[in-house]
Amino acid sequence: MAKIQTDPDTAHAPAAGAAPARAADDIPRAVQALADQLAATAVERDRQGGHAAAERERIRASGLLRLSVPTQYGGAGASWSTVLAAVRTLAEADSALAHVFGFHHLQVAGVLLYGTPAQHDYFLRPTVERNLFWGNALNPLDRRVVARAELDGYRIDGVKSFSSGSVGSDLLTFSAWHKASGTALIAALPTRAEGITVNPDWDAFGQRQTDSGTVRFDHVRLEPVQVLQAPGVDPAPRATLRSQVAQLIMTNLYLGIARGAFREARRYVRDDARPWFASGVQRHADDPYVQERFGEFWLRVQAAQALADVAGLRLDAALARGPSLTADERGEVAVAGAQAKVLAHRAALEVGDGLFDVTGASSTAARYGYDRYWRNARVHTLHDPVAYKIRDLGRYALLDQIPEPTAYS
Repeated sequence: MAKIQTDPDTAHAPAAGAAPARAADDIPRAVQALADQLAATAVERDRQGGHAAAERERIRASGLLRLSVPTQYGGAGASWSTVLAAVRTLAEADSALAHVFGFHHLQVAGVLLYGTPAQHDYFLRPTVERNLFWGNALNPLDRRVVARAELDGYRIDGVKSFSSGSVGSDLLTFSAWHKASGTALIAALPTRAEGITVNPDWDAFGQRQTDSGTVRFDHVRLEPVQVLQAPGVDPAPRATLRSQVAQLIMTNLYLGIARGAFREARRYVRDDARPWFASGVQRHADDPYVQERFGEFWLRVQAAQALADVAGLRLDAALARGPSLTADERGEVAVAGAQAKVLAHRAALEVGDGLFDVTGASSTAARYGYDRYWRNARVHTLHDPVAYKIRDLGRYALLDQIPEPTAYS
């Protein structure tokens, strides 16, 4: 089987001092150390936008790109609840880079869930040995990328939008519409394969450094080993868990944003804020109206966190079932994930906006960058309409109907 070929300038040997795999008790410390590094420059980088090349190298040097890769390929073999907790912690500091980190691991999940053991070895061993960063061009709603049969493989042409993590990546997972079968194929290629162009044209007002460029494919050759899911193939229930991994990554991004906004609002109120003249208190933190709002924030965050933790453990248990996972069992994971996502969505938006009610006018100074919490949450929560999650939960609660497996449910 041919080896993955990447540009020599972007093939990264393990950084000096970066462990190829981490003991379970060392992972939270490594994640927190990385979060602290990202936090130091997060406000300024949010203003600048663009590609955070230096920070992506910090992520690479941390050894945490190997977190979700099974131990037989040299990875840490961490549970998905552990990976999701890492996304959450990083999102407290920098939700854009947490997105890039989380979507790297989502592509690893795609290889594991769609691919064969031979493909696992083909893609994941180099991921660890060369410390490669994954991105994606998988947006299922954009069918402009098409696949045509060619010899024993396919030819890929077209443009894909919302390609998170594509800028600066080494490998790409992507989808292409196969008109003959009326279905999509899912595959992976080196980002610098001949005919692939990544355009750094992301310009949203939030999540500014998610490297979500537009990817163009011009007569790109796709070999059979690179096809993770062939067109016309109905995935088994276990393979459809990829969308649940994606949903829970987003849930923990939102939760991390909410926690970060809460933490900063708490610090500001305790250390910097002055009480309103009519409050009758000496400290702003003693204002009962401020305390009431913090109680509401706390409830939002705690409820979302509790359900996110449950959903992560449900995902772990479903993956442990292997090929014997049933459609109903998969559906229970989707229900747990939908519950957590709705509450995390609400917590991020409400705390991200409401923090200004308790911190006051001076907290809007640009040096704090507190507006980034709401902006980042608002942009990312539009990924898929939360109303459809609530509809799915209503169908489950009323009719015992589990969510239909899609790229978003």
